[in-house]
Amino acid sequence: MTTLTTLITGIAELATNDPALGDGPLGIRHDAALVVDAGAVAWVGPADAAPEADRRVDLGGRAVVPGFVDSHAHLVFAGDRSAEFEARMAGTPYDGGGIAATVLATRSATDGDLRHRLAALVAELRRQGTTTVEVKSGYGLTVEDEARALRLAREVTGETTFLGAHVVPPEYAGRTGDYVDLVTGPMLAACAPYARWIDVFCEPGSAHAFDGDAARAVLEAGRAAGLGLRVHANQLSAGPGVRLAVELGAASADHCTFLTGADVEALGGGRTVATLLPGVEFATRSPYPDARRLLDAGATVALATDCNPGSCYTTSMAFCIALAVREMRLTPAEAVRAATAGGAAALRRADVGHLGVGARADLAVLDAPSYRYLAYRPGVPLVTAWPPAPEG
Repeated sequence: MTTLTTLITGIAELATNDPALGDGPLGIRHDAALVVDAGAVAWVGPADAAPEADRRVDLGGRAVVPGFVDSHAHLVFAGDRSAEFEARMAGTPYDGGGIAATVLATRSATDGDLRHRLAALVAELRRQGTTTVEVKSGYGLTVEDEARALRLAREVTGETTFLGAHVVPPEYAGRTGDYVDLVTGPMLAACAPYARWIDVFCEPGSAHAFDGDAARAVLEAGRAAGLGLRVHANQLSAGPGVRLAVELGAASADHCTFLTGADVEALGGGRTVATLLPGVEFATRSPYPDARRLLDAGATVALATDCNPGSCYTTSMAFCIALAVREMRLTPAEAVRAATAGGAAALRRADVGHLGVGARADLAVLDAPSYRYLAYRPGVPLVTAWPPAPEG
């Protein structure tokens, strides 16, 4: 079947994330255009040299960046934890314990309830410029409920992550070893067909999460089952999570809130991406990671929302960009790159996060003349995804 080509013009500023196509690390072009063919970028260049196409879309002087790649999100859940957020703002510390409340609500929800909220959150992400999203399980914590979460997540994204080792559920209190056996045995067998990745909340100081030995067992079992590795690492305290992620070749170590010099050195010398989640620090009153320190060490940094009902209930990558600039010492350009190319690296994807020839034609269109406005005008709904999602 012959496809129609589309010329997108009227782009005041185009961030390609390809220095060969423009200026600086974002590969900026002004007065730019691009041609889309069969959902991929077929040509990029100056508007006055654009080739003919079957259709034409004029963006009227807007800026364009690659669609955001949100590489860490928990979107399959039920229930509400707004009271927990209010308590934290009044001084109650976050320790991960509230996850049990979401587990109880999620287990009780119907497939229809979970699917409805999942679809609503994905639509909300897309309205704010996110075109690729990773979705984790982790709020079922039984064989059946974890497999159900991943089956539903698979309906909206290919980037699905088995997080049976999110916390130890109440029925296994005091029996962490038995629960790890369940996660690495029957639960993994049921979930692996629906997952691309496996993840674990490695936090030895928490009564709810997993120490380094348990995390290693989970990750090695997942790798043996053919899954890629991701790690919730060093969120609540310094610990073994980051270095375990690097040692095992995990695609991403996520949170990285409390890092030692050895952790930073390991991330700078390996392929594991440091995925930072500034919305979590905002919502838990935790200290922000020093992203500048990571970049200076040579680490690849990604930004993601960690959208979840307890510790960060936002779908806005633009909000996370603004926080990263204000609180984590990133420049606006570095933050945009982390939210696009960085997220793609965290998912080990070469087809998203940039707008070079051959990339997926996923655009984030700003109602503004420059990418800088994402941090310059925080909280303002400036950005949406192109192409628009189909109606219905």
